[in-house]
This record gives sequence, structure tokens and C-alpha cells, in this order.
Amino acid sequence: MIVKSAELETVCGITSKLPDNELPEIAFAGKSNVGKSSLINGLLNRKSLARTSAQPGKTQTINFYNINKELYFVDLPGYGYAKVSVEIRAKWGKMIENYLHTSAQLKKVFLLIDIRHVPSENDCLMYDWIVNNGYEPVIICTKLDKIKRSQVQKNLKQIKEKLGLVPGTRMIPFSALTKQGKDDIWNLIELSLSESEDDDSELQEK
Repeated sequence: MIVKSAELETVCGITSKLPDNELPEIAFAGKSNVGKSSLINGLLNRKSLARTSAQPGKTQTINFYNINKELYFVDLPGYGYAKVSVEIRAKWGKMIENYLHTSAQLKKVFLLIDIRHVPSENDCLMYDWIVNNGYEPVIICTKLDKIKRSQVQKNLKQIKEKLGLVPGTRMIPFSALTKQGKDDIWNLIELSLSESEDDDSELQEK
């Protein structure tokens, strides 16, 4: 997809009502500082549309980015940041779970995992949430440029085993620096959108 326009359209806090969007939504989930903002900026060829920060826990809202007036990228709050209160962390979790449970337009969920580390318990919980809400998440293994090429397959295997991935789950290594994996992610997004259009056509025919 050629990105002609991209803008932050809606920001939802803990007490906000989620928007009733009519365009398809693609969601990005991951723990604090895993590289969600860098991924979104990389996919959109923007430097700072999604704000990146060296300080974890920066994204405390659900952010809806309107892309080409054709779809939304939905940036979910980073979870698992230890320096906020247990109460706030619980509220972020409720926000994410509420979105996954109620969005009528969500077509694909990407779960970001740092390829350098074995997934945390919060990562495993998020994966289970996504699956239990009826979605088949794609695992994006970020920070690919931070490890040696010889380590990649071993680390991917660790992530797969720790999360207990459903057979057939896609895993895409991604580097915000080199943009490796970007085309694969866009291909999956476009496939999700075309499948959504096919489903809508079948419903109309019925």
C-alpha cells in the first residue's frame, strides 16, 4: 500500500468511549518499550507520527491513526511497565481487553515481542487474551538488528515455545533500523483487508 496520508484521529483514555469506526482496524499490542511506535512510523514512512520514547510506558491511551482514509492503525497501551501503580496497570489491561472484546472493525492483531528476550508473563497473558477473543495474532519480533544473525532462529524458537503459539501462527522478525520485515507485515495487512471485503460481499449477497 502506498501511504498518501496518515494522521492521529482519535485518542481514547481510560474513561473514554471507543469510537464507532466504519473503516477496518489493524491493532498493535506489546509491552512498554518493545518498539510499537517505531514499527508504526516505519510502516507509514513517517519519522514521528507515533511518538517514540526511551521511557517505557509512554503510550497510556488507545491511539487511532487514519491511514489514507481507508483503514486505522490502532496503537494499544504498552503493558507491563513496572514503575506505574498496580491500579493503573490493571486499568490499562481493562482498556486493551475492552477494545479487543468490543471493536466491530478489528481485522488483524499484531503482537510485538522483543526478539532478544524470552517473552514475559505479561506477553503470554496478552497472547492468550487475543486468542481467547477470537483473533489469530501475528507475532512481530522487534529489534532484529540488536542480535546476531546466527541467534535469530534460536530466539524465534524460544518465543514460539514460551508463548505456546497455535500451530501455523505467523512470526515476522522486524528491524526499525533496516526495515526488514516491513513488506511482509504490509502484505498481511492488505490480505486481511481483502478478506474483509470478500466477507462483506458474501454477507450482502445473502
